[in-house]
Amino acid sequence: MTPTNFHTHTFRCNHATGDVIDYAKCAFEQGSLALGISDHVALPDNRWPEVRMPFDQLDDYEQAIESARNMMPQMKIYKGMECEYDAAYHSYFQDELLGERAYDYLIGAAHYAPLKGKWLFAFDKLGTAEALLAYGKYLTLMMETGLFAFIAHPDVFGCSNETWNSDLTACSRDILGAAEATNTPLEINGNGFRKTMKQTKEGLRHPYPWTPFWALAADYKIKVICTSDAHRPEDVLANIDDGLAFAKKLNLETIENPLF
Repeated sequence: MTPTNFHTHTFRCNHATGDVIDYAKCAFEQGSLALGISDHVALPDNRWPEVRMPFDQLDDYEQAIESARNMMPQMKIYKGMECEYDAAYHSYFQDELLGERAYDYLIGAAHYAPLKGKWLFAFDKLGTAEALLAYGKYLTLMMETGLFAFIAHPDVFGCSNETWNSDLTACSRDILGAAEATNTPLEINGNGFRKTMKQTKEGLRHPYPWTPFWALAADYKIKVICTSDAHRPEDVLANIDDGLAFAKKLNLETIENPLF
């Protein structure tokens, strides 16, 4: 069975290439009949502009999805966004994106995590017990809102830490417990397989997915979705098979479509 990808970016986020139709064509050529488009959410206050589209590009993004749907009626193209959560955006996510604008889904993701009134960059600032505690609480809050179809790369703290420790275990259990309690799937992120390997005292490893986190996940009644987190059209289905094999090895339950 050809995998379906629900984590796909476009050029609008300033660190990807290609538009919706480019990804749709690549996915279809590889045998996929469905694709989820989920660029980094445009925010009304234009926060973090270096890694997302300006708010005034939101209509253009939606038009690109609608155009691809019209050009490729043989495919199901889902309209989504990848979002950091802040209570100030709750009604925007719920009432405007999922409501008025009829988005099919939102992904929750912590590229930034709040701590003491500041936002930590989650890819390199989660190396302390305090930061990990805040990160776990933040993902828990996201899941408790019920807004998000799944949580992207929950083990991104693998970028900030060299070896596993008790603080990472505590953070992971907070995340996994919340995923079980809220029935929110967690993502095994294919882009992590494509990133530069991390040299540690225990040898080379991917920054994420990080095996100790997912080994703990096997203790919880959770579901896992494997995505490519594509930032180039040619990567639209990349490494999903690696994620599925990784999940199977650890006896994790996988789903293909988080909307069913």
